[in-house]
Amino acid sequence: MAPETDLLAPLRLYWGYDSFRPLQERIVRSLVAGHDACVVMPTGGGKSLCYQLPAIVLGQTAVVISPLIALMQDQAAQLAQMGIPAAVLNSSLSESQQVTAMREAQAGEYRLLYLSPERLARPDTIGWLQRVPIAFFAIDEAHCISEWGHEFRPEYRQLSRLRAHFPGRPIAAFTASATRRVRQDILTQLQLHNPHKYIASFHRPNLRYIVKQCEGDTQPDLLLSGLRKYPDGNIIVYAPTIAKVEETVDFLEEQGIPAVSYHGKMETKTRRTNQERWMSDEVRVLVGTIAFGLGINKASVRSVIHLSLPKSIEQYYQEAGRAGRDGHPAECLLLWQKRDTALLAYFIEQVTDAAEKERAWERYRTIRRFAESSSCRHRQICVHFGETPKWTSCAACDVCSGTPEWLATPETEQPSHTETVRVNRLHQFEPEEKPALADVDPELRDYLREWRRIAARQQNVPAFVVMHDTSLDEVCRKRPATIPELLGVSGFGEHKAEMYGLQIFGALRRYREGARMTRTPVKKSTPAYETMRLLAAGNTFEEIAKIRGRQLTTIVSLVAELIESGQLQFQPTWIDDNKRSVIEAACARLGVQRLRPLKDVLPPEVTFDEIRLVVARLRCEQTNQEKLAQQKMPA
Repeated sequence: MAPETDLLAPLRLYWGYDSFRPLQERIVRSLVAGHDACVVMPTGGGKSLCYQLPAIVLGQTAVVISPLIALMQDQAAQLAQMGIPAAVLNSSLSESQQVTAMREAQAGEYRLLYLSPERLARPDTIGWLQRVPIAFFAIDEAHCISEWGHEFRPEYRQLSRLRAHFPGRPIAAFTASATRRVRQDILTQLQLHNPHKYIASFHRPNLRYIVKQCEGDTQPDLLLSGLRKYPDGNIIVYAPTIAKVEETVDFLEEQGIPAVSYHGKMETKTRRTNQERWMSDEVRVLVGTIAFGLGINKASVRSVIHLSLPKSIEQYYQEAGRAGRDGHPAECLLLWQKRDTALLAYFIEQVTDAAEKERAWERYRTIRRFAESSSCRHRQICVHFGETPKWTSCAACDVCSGTPEWLATPETEQPSHTETVRVNRLHQFEPEEKPALADVDPELRDYLREWRRIAARQQNVPAFVVMHDTSLDEVCRKRPATIPELLGVSGFGEHKAEMYGLQIFGALRRYREGARMTRTPVKKSTPAYETMRLLAAGNTFEEIAKIRGRQLTTIVSLVAELIESGQLQFQPTWIDDNKRSVIEAACARLGVQRLRPLKDVLPPEVTFDEIRLVVARLRCEQTNQEKLAQQKMPA
């Protein structure tokens, strides 16, 4: 292909974009010209277009290796809406569907073919793949191939076979978070030949990084402050464990803040439903473990809040980077506790491979330095990834501009007078000074979001596949009435405009005529009330966990809190009499301040949940006795 190949025509035709983002055009031209490539581009930088567009231009099949089934399915659904033939080949398909996909791939019917690394490792895959008219291979999340990467996956090592089996086909590696060492490892493992390297800046100037050490009893209030700072935007809250996810969702529900959970032990259907409710703005807050996030295509996330120290800078950068993908200001709040370091150290000690353990300790030391350091957060991140900024201060992190007032507590250090003067001069970052959606009618946005929700549900695709948030806001501003006008909205190519044009014009007309969103909010009882109601109805803890879609430990923890606060009476039938006596005897000797020492001296068959319930009753009795004693004291 000649370097002057027209790329803007297919970009406009399929994606509805008039121009490329930084680096995109150069990367596309590299692949069209048949070069190997290594691309490091931050979350939201537009990596997928870099391998999708060359496949269109070359008229052959780009084979995309991706680690997540859900991510592959979403991308294939998006391409279908754009009129681009694509297929996914993984374990989620029936045998007959797989056979059909393989046959059509050999006939060259797809521009994009998505495979998992596990599928590629199967002995039978290489044989039929050699009969597919392949343009090039694109390796997504390529840092997974490196032992130095923060998400090393052994099955990715199999990808080194691609060069041997397909010596004439270009290979392009894509990742959002790779240090110099990991980038070099990617080049070596994939045996890339004179690759074109594209390393975007790791500086995300629209993000404000705020790191605050806190205690367990102050963290919930700080979380609420963070959520109330952005009453309209979407928010992701990352929690370290499944129990913490569920506990946080229940806490927020008690505070009147609707939230959904996302973790690996949920049923796939529930997890998918929760993600879609958040993606389509039915629920503003999603609380998840690190299982949430890869490939999440949500531009309007205004804040990402971490409730514990991540295991590496790479993990933090990737997760925090899901905020502000629309380019508008967003905040990344890290609320960590000293005990997080002990938890990370515990998990590192479980690693049996000596080399991997040392790499884990290195990542631990780096993230701890980041959290405790008094130097610019943005600069620390850039330097970690091998970028050396010319500036030393960003005015968009807690170190350079002080802890925001809404997070300040009496012990928080405030910036000095000279620091405050400098901050005032530079604080153009403040979201209030750059309203992202000031020119969009909020009622029309809600109305169109509801239309988008219904359209997505009818087709069984995520809401963002129908229309991105940024496109939806542009429709609100421009209010197109014809197909040519809709084609002027970024994100609407010809296929999508024809597909949805009449529906969008109809929705806009109904709104002009006075129609408004009519969804009735569902009145939900609080988690505490619901749990007490189910207990009163005679349900066991296990049955309540199933009814409420929670882990058993989460239910027991909530019940223990209710007992300790005097809102619920402890029932002797909950625990075997002998076990209760043994626990009470241990509490009499060791006190009821901490559970771990009690667990260590009790028989192994006594569980933490049982200890937690007995301790809650004893603490409640202790509090009542102290109150009684105070009342009897002479004035």
